[in-house]
Amino acid sequence: MTAPDPYATAPHTPPQPARTEGSISPLLRAAIWVAIGALIAAALVCVVWVLVGSQNGIVGRAFLTILLLVGFAGVAILDAHLAPSRPAWFALASLGSWIIALLLGAIMIWMPNRFPWLGFARFIQFLLIVLILQLVLLHVRLFLKAFQRYETTFTRVVTIVTISLVVALAALLIIPLAFGEWLNLADLYWRIVVAVAILAAVGTALVPLINVLFAPKRPRVHAAAYGAAPAYGAQPAGHQELLPWPTYVDAVTPLPMLPDGSPDWNAYYTGYPTPGAHVFTPQPQVEAAPAGSPYVQPQGVDAAAQATPVPQAPVAAQTPVATQTHTGSGYEGYPPPPPLPPRP
Repeated sequence: MTAPDPYATAPHTPPQPARTEGSISPLLRAAIWVAIGALIAAALVCVVWVLVGSQNGIVGRAFLTILLLVGFAGVAILDAHLAPSRPAWFALASLGSWIIALLLGAIMIWMPNRFPWLGFARFIQFLLIVLILQLVLLHVRLFLKAFQRYETTFTRVVTIVTISLVVALAALLIIPLAFGEWLNLADLYWRIVVAVAILAAVGTALVPLINVLFAPKRPRVHAAAYGAAPAYGAQPAGHQELLPWPTYVDAVTPLPMLPDGSPDWNAYYTGYPTPGAHVFTPQPQVEAAPAGSPYVQPQGVDAAAQATPVPQAPVAAQTPVATQTHTGSGYEGYPPPPPLPPRP
């Protein structure tokens, strides 16, 4: 066992950047302060009801209040963390909906019971209130996305009126759920609710219909059929390099091209192009003089004469006599086809 070196220095670790207040986004900071204020307001409402209300079921109501505050704190923290990835208006609206649910929940917990058997009914009514608030948020977000696809003066007016009607409809539905025990709503109230619901539904359907009729269509990408091979020379997606055009045996003369754009492979084996095929003229190749060569090109010599290749001995003369009877001299100066294999 060795003793530690008293003069040894500890390894250097870079200091961790401290989290300052400026690193938090203003939207997140505002959401946190709003959540704190809502918790304080809900606690004050509960304290008032404890001091003023009756003593019946005070322990159960206090337990439900604690659950409500803890649940709101968790939802507020979740919304605060999701706020940077959401639109600013949606983050604030979401937190505002949960604040409304918190206050209404606290009131419904500590509000005196008109009938002793309505405790569970209040819980169901509170869940319906939360559902209505979240559906309003979802409707507004999807409706604004549809509006942003095709913006005109008419659609802007329709959007503003429709969102107002949807918010009013939510308020008209929440009031009976929260305070229906102590309110005697007339028949006219429910007529107004139905009328507002019809107008909100019409406004919701107008913007998508206008988008279908007048909004610019998005280009559709048609995928190739399964197993379909691309045409010769066609490049797949993501490739810019072109394939070389096939040539004869001499690797210089290009093969003719058929009317459909594909090479004439029949000419490669027979030496004669297919009728209707386009025949390419071979490009002459001029070899440059080596560097330091004493030969100087004379002036006045025609460039076409310089580019004329030196005639070579015909390939057919080097083939056996037995195979010359089966091969031709080619087509218009093209090299002859390859010799046939020897027959038994």
